[in-house]
Amino acid sequence: MAKMDLIVRRAQLDGKEVDIFVADGKIAEVKPAAKELDAGDATVEEAFGLTVMASMTDVHVHLREPGFEYKEDVESGLRAAAWGGFSNILCMANTKPVNDDTAVTRLMLEQAEKFWPDGPRLFPIGALTKGLKGEELAPMAELAEAGCAAFSNDGVPVKSTELFRRAMEYASDWDRVVIDHCEDPYMGVAAGVNEGAVSSRLGLPAQPDMAEALQVARDVLLAEYLDIPIHLAHISCRKSVDFIRAAKERGVKVTAETAPHYLILTEDYLENEATEYDTNAKVNPPLRTPDDQQALLDALNDGTMDCFATDHAPHAAFEKETEFDVAPCGISGLDTALSVTWQLVRDGKLKKEAFTRAWTTAPCSIFNLPVNTFQPGDPADFFLFDESEEWTVCSESMHSKGKNTPLKGSNLKGRVKTHFIQGKKIV
Repeated sequence: MAKMDLIVRRAQLDGKEVDIFVADGKIAEVKPAAKELDAGDATVEEAFGLTVMASMTDVHVHLREPGFEYKEDVESGLRAAAWGGFSNILCMANTKPVNDDTAVTRLMLEQAEKFWPDGPRLFPIGALTKGLKGEELAPMAELAEAGCAAFSNDGVPVKSTELFRRAMEYASDWDRVVIDHCEDPYMGVAAGVNEGAVSSRLGLPAQPDMAEALQVARDVLLAEYLDIPIHLAHISCRKSVDFIRAAKERGVKVTAETAPHYLILTEDYLENEATEYDTNAKVNPPLRTPDDQQALLDALNDGTMDCFATDHAPHAAFEKETEFDVAPCGISGLDTALSVTWQLVRDGKLKKEAFTRAWTTAPCSIFNLPVNTFQPGDPADFFLFDESEEWTVCSESMHSKGKNTPLKGSNLKGRVKTHFIQGKKIV
């Protein structure tokens, strides 16, 4: 056996107490926990029965740098990711200037290397069109060479189907996947509340689920016609799930993500007496109905929905402290995602294997990222997790600059105690 650098002792993995051996940043071996062990020169981390989990991947975050550092920056966003259990982070291009220039890509990567040289790893997402204006393709070849792992027009859907088609083809030439924010550009854009009885009672401009599903249908048809992969962002409703499931049954190369907030909250939250018109729950696409929520859970459990993504969208407090219809959309999610999705497993709503797939193997497979499955040779990316620790979501307990979450004041269960990436302790 190679010389060990790290040994994690007596950790719980899949219900068994194990010792984890790490050499040269990779998993060397996982064995049943020994009563006694000669560690040699290796660093020993005593887990004391804590659960060990493979580090997670978030394929949809907004780190705001450059241009909006008052909301978030690379340093603070990756700090939240490290404590949230994430080893790989894909960040969107809606910065100022937009990440349609290799200088912006390099800045992001340099900031990550400066503040978090041992990880979490940052993978920028390049803009699909110049300035995210949907008029002219961004220099995708240069962006891919500079380090962009995917391409997206983020929250500004490309109106021209012809242009979007060309973007998919060009991205495919560089072995990159296009991520699409599915929203009809003429139908209740970024309204932040679902169109239905709740929006009518609240008297708010709203967006129907059909606005998402129409764009999903377009993208599925394009992917099928071109035989090119497409990844669909933050799916929120049953209509979209039905299109995706049918497409997969036909063999279409479509993958999709949903966000934790769609699985724990519905539109009803906005008219509860204590949370009525809470702008922290204004998100795009909006919180939907209980039926949509169940459809998403079913889709995660049966594999129709490939992965989770937080759609981490931090904002300053003053931006959310305004009228609902003018407040920006977005929920800060890196700090809370692990706790809330693991609670779904505890409650029997989400299969454990679906949780693992959605946070680790599926996103890494889609975007060709490193993943730990605790097999020899895998990157030693894992964290020790105290499943029983209770904590309250508040400004002090969140590592992100963005405190804009409807979970503020909630009591959650489960916290990361320490996190290793490639065998190095990062927190």
